[in-house]
Amino acid sequence: MKQQQFEQLRSDSWLHFEQQLEQLEKGDKHKRPAEDFPQRYRALCQDKALAQSRAYSNTLVERLQQLVSRGHQQLYRHRSRSLSRIVQFLLADFPRAVRREWRAVGIASACFYGPALLLGVLVYLFPELIYSLMDPAQVRDMEQMYDPSARRFGEGALRSSDSNWVMFGHYISNNIGIGFRTYATGIIFGLGSLFLVVFNGLVIGGVAGYLSQLGFVETFFGFVIAHGAFELTAITFAGAAGLKLGWSLIAPGNLSRLQALQQAARDSMTLVYGVILLLLIAAFVEAFWSSMNLAFSTKLIVGGVMWLWVAAYFGWMGRTHAAE
Repeated sequence: MKQQQFEQLRSDSWLHFEQQLEQLEKGDKHKRPAEDFPQRYRALCQDKALAQSRAYSNTLVERLQQLVSRGHQQLYRHRSRSLSRIVQFLLADFPRAVRREWRAVGIASACFYGPALLLGVLVYLFPELIYSLMDPAQVRDMEQMYDPSARRFGEGALRSSDSNWVMFGHYISNNIGIGFRTYATGIIFGLGSLFLVVFNGLVIGGVAGYLSQLGFVETFFGFVIAHGAFELTAITFAGAAGLKLGWSLIAPGNLSRLQALQQAARDSMTLVYGVILLLLIAAFVEAFWSSMNLAFSTKLIVGGVMWLWVAAYFGWMGRTHAAE
C-alpha cells in the first residue's frame, strides 16, 4: 500500500485520536479518557509500526510517534491515578466511611450480634428451638457436616485445588447475594435491611448454640472463626448502608425523598464497595483456609488475629489530625 493510500485510509482515526488528546490535555486533570481511547491508542501504535516497516516518510513517522507519545502519557497517567484511588480507598476512604457512619454501623451491629447471642444461649439451653429456624432435614445435614467423627468435614484439607476454586466461586456468589439483598432492601424505609440483619444473626446464633450443646464446638468454631471476621462484619456494614437508604426516605430534610435517596445511595457506595471487598476476602479464606483439617488451637489463634486485624483496621486506619 502506498503512503498516500495509507494516510487516506487512516487519517480520520488519527484526527479523532488527536482531538481526544487535546481535550484530555486541556481539560480537567481528573477527566477520564473516552472508552474507545485505549483501542485507538493501540491502533495508532500499529499504524506507526507499519509506517516504519514500509519506510514511509519521516514526516509521517514522526507525526505518529508524537501522537503515540502523547497518548501513552495520557493513558498511563489515568491508569496510575486509578491505582492511586484504589490505594486511597483501602488505606483511608473505606475505614473513614465506617467511622463516619458509626451510628448506622452501631445499630446494624446491635441488631445482628444481639439476637445472635440471645438465641444462641436459648438454643443451647433449649435445643428444640432450632426447629423454629430450620426444618429437620436442614438440622440433620448440619449435624452431619460438623460431626467430629465424620470424615466429611475433614475433606476440606484433602480437596484438590480445582475444588477449592469451585468453592471459592460458590462462596462469592452466596456472600455477595446476601450482602446485596441486605443493602438493597433498605429502600423499604430501612425495614428490609433490619429484618435481614436480625434474621442472619438469629440463624448464626441458633446454629452456634445448637452445635455447641452437641459438643461440636471445635469443628464449628474452628471452621467459622477466621472467615467470620470478614463475613459477619460485611453483613453489618451492608445493613448500615441499607439503613442509610431507609433513613433518607424517613427524614429527607430539605430535599425531596427521591433526591435524598439518590444522595444517600451515592454516599453509601463507599460502604458498599467495602462490603464487596470484605466478602471476597471471606470467600477466599473460607475456601482455602477454613475447611483445612488443622488443630483447633491453630484455628483459634489465626481467627483471633483476623478479628483483631479487622478491629484495628476500622479503628485506626486512615486517621489524621486533619481528617478526624
